[in-house]
Amino acid sequence: MQSFAALIDALVYTSSRNAKLQLIADYLRETPDPDRGWAMAALTDGLDFPAVKSSTIRNLMKERVDPVLWSLSRDFVGDTAETASLLWPDNPQAGDAPSPSLDEAVQRLSAITRNSAMSELPRLLDPLDASGRYALIKLATGGMRVGVSARLAKTAFAQAFDVPVDEVEEYWHALTPPYAELFAWAADGADPPDTANMPLFRPFMLAHPLEETVVDLADYVAEWKWDGIRVQLAHVGGETRAYSRSGDDISATFPEMIDALDIPVVLDGELLVRGDVQGGEAGGAASFNALQQRLGRKTVSKKMLAEAPAFVRLYDVLMLDGEDLRALRWTERRAQLEALMARLPDTHFDLSQVVEADHFDHLAQIREGARDDAIEGLMLKRRDSPYVAGRKTGLWYKWKRDPLLVDCVLMYAQRGSGKRSSFYSDYTFGCWDGDPDKGAELLPVGKAYSGFTDEELKKLDRHVRQNTVNRFGPVRETDKSLVFEVAFDSVHESKRHKSGLAMRFPRISRIRWDKPVHEADRIDALRALIRD
Repeated sequence: MQSFAALIDALVYTSSRNAKLQLIADYLRETPDPDRGWAMAALTDGLDFPAVKSSTIRNLMKERVDPVLWSLSRDFVGDTAETASLLWPDNPQAGDAPSPSLDEAVQRLSAITRNSAMSELPRLLDPLDASGRYALIKLATGGMRVGVSARLAKTAFAQAFDVPVDEVEEYWHALTPPYAELFAWAADGADPPDTANMPLFRPFMLAHPLEETVVDLADYVAEWKWDGIRVQLAHVGGETRAYSRSGDDISATFPEMIDALDIPVVLDGELLVRGDVQGGEAGGAASFNALQQRLGRKTVSKKMLAEAPAFVRLYDVLMLDGEDLRALRWTERRAQLEALMARLPDTHFDLSQVVEADHFDHLAQIREGARDDAIEGLMLKRRDSPYVAGRKTGLWYKWKRDPLLVDCVLMYAQRGSGKRSSFYSDYTFGCWDGDPDKGAELLPVGKAYSGFTDEELKKLDRHVRQNTVNRFGPVRETDKSLVFEVAFDSVHESKRHKSGLAMRFPRISRIRWDKPVHEADRIDALRALIRD
C-alpha cells in the first residue's frame, strides 16, 4: 500500500505528462502482481466499493474530531480525502500493525458492507501514515483525480513493457482487474488473451480541429457532426455490446440497441434520440438535452423507452462477418456500410449522409447556416484514410460551428478538484429575468469551469474570496459584480434550473472586468435562441 501511496503522491505533484507516464511505467515494472493490476484498475476507474462513500468518510471524521473543525477544514482544503488523511487521529491501540498491501486493501474493501463500514474502515486506516490514508480513501471512494486519464494509464502500461497501446486497448475490455493475463502477455511474453469471439471495444478513430486548415474536397468528404454521444456497437459470438467513446460498456442504458443488432459486425456511429419526442422534425434527431435524460441510467423504464427511443446514425463499419475492414480506404468502408444498411432495422439505424458542396467556400456557407439542435458542425474525412485508432494528422478533421455568446453575471463559486482543490474554479452564472434597473432577479442559466488561464483563475479566486456574501456548505455566493462572456453550443428548456433553461457546453469566453452587471443579457434573449 505504501508504494501505491507514494505513486499517488508523486502523480498529484507532477504536472508534466511525460513525467506521469514515467512514474506509472516505473511502478508497473517494479511492483509484483496483483498489486500493479489493482493500481491500474484504480487509475482507470475500474474499481467500485459500493459500501464506501464520501459520506462514510465524513461520518467517520465527525466521530473522531470536532465536527466544526472538520467542516471548516474540509471547506478550506476543498477535498474530503486530503482533509481526512491529515486530520485522522493516531490510534495507540493500532500498535505496530503492518500496513496492508494494495491487494489486501482491495480484498478487505470488497468485503465491507454498509453495516460494517464504520468499524472496518478504521482498521485499514489506523496503520497508515497521511499519504497512505489519502491513497486508501481515494481508492475506496473512487475518482482518483490525480491528473491521469484512463488513456494515459494505458499508454504508460504500453511504455512500461514496450507493447502497442492500441493492442492494450483492445485486450483491456476483455479482462477484469487485476489483469493477470494482460501483464503475462506484456511483461512475460505469454500469448495474448484470446478475444476472437468476444464483442470487444475497438479504439475510436478521432479527428483534429480544422482551425486554419483549408482542405481540397477532391481529397476529403464532408459529413455532419451530430450532437449525441459517439458509440460503438459490437455483435460478436452471438453477443451485442454498446461502448461509449471512452470504452465504457453502456449496454444496460440502451437495451433497445442491443436487441436491434444480431449480425456479426462492429459499427461506429452517433447515438441519438428521436426528434419527434421533443418537438424536433418527426423521426429526426432531437437535441442533446433529450438524450441527456437517458444517460448514466443503470435501468431504463418502459415509459422512457417509449418517450425517448434511441437510434444510431452510422458513420463507419470496422468489422463485418468476421472480416476486419479497418485497413481499407474510407471510400471502400463507406460502400460496405451503405450495402449493409439493408440488413439493419431502419427503426434503430440510419446512415450519416455526405454533405455535398462544390468547393470549400461553399461548404463553409453550408456550415454557417446549420443551426439544427442536433448538429455540432462538420466532419471532414480523407477519402483514402484507413480507420486508425486515435488522432492521426491529416486524416480526419472536425469543424465545429461557431459558438453562441451571451453575457452572464457570476452568482456562485465552488472549489475545483485535484490541482484546483485550493481554488474557487467552478462558476455558476445567471441572466436577468427582466430589467435589472427595475428590480429584476438574476436566474442561474449554467455552470462552467474552463476557458480561463491560470493567471485569470488566481484573479477569479481572489475576487470570490473578497466578494463572498453567503456560504452554503462548499458553495460561496458572491455579490453580483462580475460579468462573464459565456460561449455555448445551444440552449434548451430544462426543469433543473429556476430559469427553465440549460446551456450545452458552456465555457468562459472572456472575463468582462470592465462591463457593468446591469448590461448583462436577459433571460428572454437566451430563450429566443431555443430552436422550435
